[in-house]
Amino acid sequence: MSMLEQLTHRDRVFDFLAPVASPVDVRHGPILYMEGVNVSFDGFKAINNLNLTVDDGELRCIIGPNGAGKTTMMDIITGKTRPDTGSVWFGSRHNLLTKNEPDIASLGIGRKFQKPTVFEALTVFENLELAMATDKRILPTLTAIMKPEYRDRIDEVLQTIGLQKLRDKLAGILSHGQKQWLEIGMLLMQKPRLLLVDEPVAGMTEQEMERTAELLTSLAGKQSVVVVEHDMGFVRSIARQVTVLHQGSVLAEGTMDQVSNDPEVIKVYLGEEE
Repeated sequence: MSMLEQLTHRDRVFDFLAPVASPVDVRHGPILYMEGVNVSFDGFKAINNLNLTVDDGELRCIIGPNGAGKTTMMDIITGKTRPDTGSVWFGSRHNLLTKNEPDIASLGIGRKFQKPTVFEALTVFENLELAMATDKRILPTLTAIMKPEYRDRIDEVLQTIGLQKLRDKLAGILSHGQKQWLEIGMLLMQKPRLLLVDEPVAGMTEQEMERTAELLTSLAGKQSVVVVEHDMGFVRSIARQVTVLHQGSVLAEGTMDQVSNDPEVIKVYLGEEE
């Protein structure tokens, strides 16, 4: 199936999850604000006057062909890449362009890469314990006592990611999908306000994809979630608002039906010359 066919195809695997309306409270304004952002690498303009706003508690899907600027956009938000020009704000107080990667993470921005990175020699519980947002200096870590509230937090996250029964299993024996959920859980342990998720269902079975859709939609409202994904059936199953990137800027925005019927979006996915 071509990318355009994926864009317009209603995948019956996910029909039961397709949202009718967003239950997310966005009355408190944007959590992420990007305006006039430009980035060039050796003369190639990876980001071109990008303007993007994500509301507090929103679930936003970002789609676009290869080279559209999706990864660079996330690199900018997390401080890995500095733009040449533009503004990037987290809420109304934090100018992300003045902060480094650790500072941005400590503000409450978590990023999950496509390939899961968990500690396979540790149990699921121990992975979550290690990821907890506590003092990570050597002495406090060695002398730390598992407080009841910490255990409660781990139990809560285990419930959210659906790995309660595997809490004492080594992470190395988990399936690909379960490792993805565990890594999302490790980010949740840090109580992020904004979660950036890169291609979460790549390599998953259909059953794992369904569970991932349920997980991400359950997070909306508690966190703001930005999902970059190529699987259009999956995007349609979770999307309230979709942003289409092309050549480093926003080509279209709206519901999945709106963007999939946009003539410019169709032209891009067909690969026609402008």
